[in-house]
Amino acid sequence: MRLGPLARRVGARLRERGLVLATAESCTGGWIAQAVTSIAGSSEWFERGFVTYSNESKKEMLGVRVATLARHGAVSEATAREMASGALRRSRAQVAVAVTGVAGPGGGTRSKPVGLVCFAWSQKGRAPESAARRFRGDRKGIRERSVAFALQGLIERLEEE
Repeated sequence: MRLGPLARRVGARLRERGLVLATAESCTGGWIAQAVTSIAGSSEWFERGFVTYSNESKKEMLGVRVATLARHGAVSEATAREMASGALRRSRAQVAVAVTGVAGPGGGTRSKPVGLVCFAWSQKGRAPESAARRFRGDRKGIRERSVAFALQGLIERLEEE
């Protein structure tokens, strides 16, 4: 899967609108940030990335509420929305994307199987949007498809305006 073209499109849309991006990642471990910073000139439109793998880091770095984690768990659209909102609050960015999921091969449950990934996209002044997808494949494949889906979601939202 080629992430470069998606990352370039994200950068072009952000640059056109004078917006800056922050990422909040769990299961992708900074891969979205890596994809966008691999694009020359990304310092114009990428501000920072949060890698919040543990629940503690989600609370400390992004302000995800204890009640949200207790009620919905780390792998949930509610947590992803709070991660995206937290990335905006704790950065200078106007746009954020968040990802949290079960990349496997272990860690899955009946209600949250391996491959379940939750996403959120947020922009200053707007309510965050979220989605959940179940990807098949090995750990690397699930993570790579998650990065692509997150970037595609950014493109779609930036093109709506």
